[in-house]
Amino acid sequence: MSRLRRRLLPLLGIACLLLIGFSSTIWWGPRLVGRTAWALPNDLWGTLIAANRLLHGDLAGLYTPPTGLITFPGGAIILMPVVALIDVIGLPLRMQGPGNEQPAAWLLAGPYETIISAIALFAADAVAEHMGASMRKRLILATASTIALWNVSIRWGHPEDAVAVGLLLYAILDLGGGKTTRAAWLTGAAVAIQPLVLLAVPVMLAVLPARRLPGFLARAAAPAVVLLAAAAAANWHATYRAVFRQPNWPAVDHPTPWLALATRLPDGAVAAGPVRLLAIVASLACAAVVWHQCRAARDSDPWDEFTLLRVVWWVAAALALRSVFEPVMVAYYLWPVLAAALIAALTTWPRLLATSIVAGTLTFVSQSQWRGEWAWWLPMIAGLALTLACSWVSAQRPAGRQPLGRGRRRGELLASK
Repeated sequence: MSRLRRRLLPLLGIACLLLIGFSSTIWWGPRLVGRTAWALPNDLWGTLIAANRLLHGDLAGLYTPPTGLITFPGGAIILMPVVALIDVIGLPLRMQGPGNEQPAAWLLAGPYETIISAIALFAADAVAEHMGASMRKRLILATASTIALWNVSIRWGHPEDAVAVGLLLYAILDLGGGKTTRAAWLTGAAVAIQPLVLLAVPVMLAVLPARRLPGFLARAAAPAVVLLAAAAAANWHATYRAVFRQPNWPAVDHPTPWLALATRLPDGAVAAGPVRLLAIVASLACAAVVWHQCRAARDSDPWDEFTLLRVVWWVAAALALRSVFEPVMVAYYLWPVLAAALIAALTTWPRLLATSIVAGTLTFVSQSQWRGEWAWWLPMIAGLALTLACSWVSAQRPAGRQPLGRGRRRGELLASK
């Protein structure tokens, strides 16, 4: 009960997401557009089918149609519990379409993917609590984070993004407390679920002492390497095409100016994977800045609150590089940046309020259908830049502020007395 009370705000966020998710997908959402079909996130169904194949031992079919899976195998593994339940009940796991306008599997898959996506809300609240944020700040953070999470969870059906970023935030929190081993395994789990978090890994390495780098890298790489090796052994061609080429469709989603550099694939698709190497190179530049700014963090356990938030801000900046260099964009690509930036904005009330407003606005504006290589991408990049500017954490800690660890221990001592 004590832990439930401590995480009351994320629990309320889950309740709101469930309420909004069900009412918007099966009730007032379809009525607004005059349809009988439920308004469901189509992307989720492909991942559910991939999870169903894993459940039945069909590893070779993980990356073959109609799954459309392009993330690492962990993205399907996290959905296996609900797929097993759907299988036991005997519900059909068919994509929505003519003759299947109201798939009953959504009644189980929807709540499940919403609940596991909320790990990002719990992680954000854990960081806020750790740094001593007031309940009012945590309330604003939870509210803004829940609104932003709707984009990746309810609207687009990509719980793997939310789970991976949530695990990454917990890993950063553990790094700040000197728990390097657990942070490495959490990072490895995050990468195995959604490789977009690889952009944040150089930033995390920059605040580690040199003696801990080999062990951290080995543990962080192990889950993804094992899962990918198993998938590649079962079906090398399909695994290579999905994971390394990362096909996307500019005629369906939002093309960007980087589309000219992307390799053309059959069926009108382009390979987004090779262009993303530019984002990885740019993330190394972010890591270089962090290495210079956070030298004290490599020799101190735990970090003070401003070091923790500064690292979170640079993680947000590194994650934003995916959108900057992406040849084809989708609205939910923006969410990881918003999730991390909202946490970094906890330094002051003006920054938190401004970041919350910008993040909420960007979440809904990103759902627009503007076409053209500049028409949608440029406003979204400007919105991400504004989000990062509003949440900026100064490199200098204000005078008179105690390191977080000593402040917490003193408060616990007074409470015990």
